Amino acid sequence: MPELPEVESVRRGLAEWTTGALITAAEVIDHRILGTTSARRIDPGLAADFTDRIVGERITGAERRGKFMWLTVGGESGLLVHLGMSGQMRVHPSHAEVHRHTRAVFRLERGEDSTAEAAGSNGPERYDLRFIDQRIFGHLSVQPLALAHGRLVPASAIHIAPDPLEDAFDLEAVVDALARKRTPLKAALLDQTVVSGIGNIYADEALFRAGVHPLAIASRTRRSRLVAVVESAASVMGDALAVGGTSFDALYVNVNGESGYFDRALLAYGRAGQECVRCGTEIAKLTVGGRGSHFCPTCQRMPRYR
Repeated sequence: MPELPEVESVRRGLAEWTTGALITAAEVIDHRILGTTSARRIDPGLAADFTDRIVGERITGAERRGKFMWLTVGGESGLLVHLGMSGQMRVHPSHAEVHRHTRAVFRLERGEDSTAEAAGSNGPERYDLRFIDQRIFGHLSVQPLALAHGRLVPASAIHIAPDPLEDAFDLEAVVDALARKRTPLKAALLDQTVVSGIGNIYADEALFRAGVHPLAIASRTRRSRLVAVVESAASVMGDALAVGGTSFDALYVNVNGESGYFDRALLAYGRAGQECVRCGTEIAKLTVGGRGSHFCPTCQRMPRYR
């Protein structure tokens, strides 16, 4: 599932293409992508309500908190985009062939006040934004915006903590929250109410960079080590973002259909059985909270607790 760097790469593309654009038409091709993953309904009325709430509105920005991404429409609502395992938000000419896994289409018109850099002064005046999702684990919804941690966010994201790329991110507060967790540190890093945006890939990479075992209990880990882990998470996600994120297959691409390249720089995740780049020990894999976790048994020793 896309994590912060991948979602931020998509958000930046959406900001360039959609900010200031008018939504002139919308079509839901597959109703399963509406609502939430836990409450999907095949309901034509749901699709009509969805399109009625956004058609005729102007997109004023593309925003993100953690793995949550949304387009601000009409100033008071957010078009929440959850990419799931295989979701893509792609910009296409309106006349381009529609991909067979396209689930929704938004017809956009670039206005005079548009700040869409990608469209450019000579770019298309009208174009499509298409939601493509092969596995249909993603979803779209229109939600009211509410204030949380100093920003307006969709209602379903109110509980999400700020991520390391936000101005509202507070390193000391995150470390305090981790220090209260009596769970393995790997599991604590995946708790989006503590710090958002970190998923399985970047949790493994952060722990490797900081030299901390994934099963180390958060509340029993020295504060300096917790700081190192959080700073490593921010650093590795910044490095990943610089190259477009991590793409293991063609299902993760940005709005222009381009893949990320950070998979070539991974030091722990997905490298079970390969040599550690630091010491040569074979990278091991275990399960933490139902998630596969990759680590070096030598560089990331398990603490001995009394």
